[in-house]
Amino acid sequence: MSAADDQFAGDLHTHGPDILRYLQRRSPDAAADLLGETMLVAWRRRADAPSEDGQTRLWLFGIARMCLRGHRRDESRRLRLTERVAVLAVAPPDTDEALVLDVRAAIASLPEPQRELVELIHWEGLSIVDAACVLGTKASPARSRYAKARAALEDTLASAVVDR
Repeated sequence: MSAADDQFAGDLHTHGPDILRYLQRRSPDAAADLLGETMLVAWRRRADAPSEDGQTRLWLFGIARMCLRGHRRDESRRLRLTERVAVLAVAPPDTDEALVLDVRAAIASLPEPQRELVELIHWEGLSIVDAACVLGTKASPARSRYAKARAALEDTLASAVVDR
């Protein structure tokens, strides 16, 4: 293996846990398989990896996102059924757990572009600029999309609190 391959393997090892957490939050049952697929695609496309410091991580998030989208496309019927069942589930009596369910339901109700952006920012700890990079968009539209998502979440969660 060349020195560049060794360096890239080190990058995969360094960023692997972050990518695994990203995948676990979105598809816990398939996260390990999706991580393997992500690493395989990244290794095959290592010549396309960015050479700038810190950009490899974002590039890997982009690959993981595409692998996840493919998985979701393959599993769309199962996911729709799961969402239907989750809506019918009775909220636990504990207020904190009920609030968590309300927040998750509010995020799930967002349009996919807004939902993905909110998840990357709040679950993965990315900045708006980095999340925009992962999503393949510019920072300005991402800021606008994020502001709309926050407003929608505030409205949804305010009505959920009033309904209790």
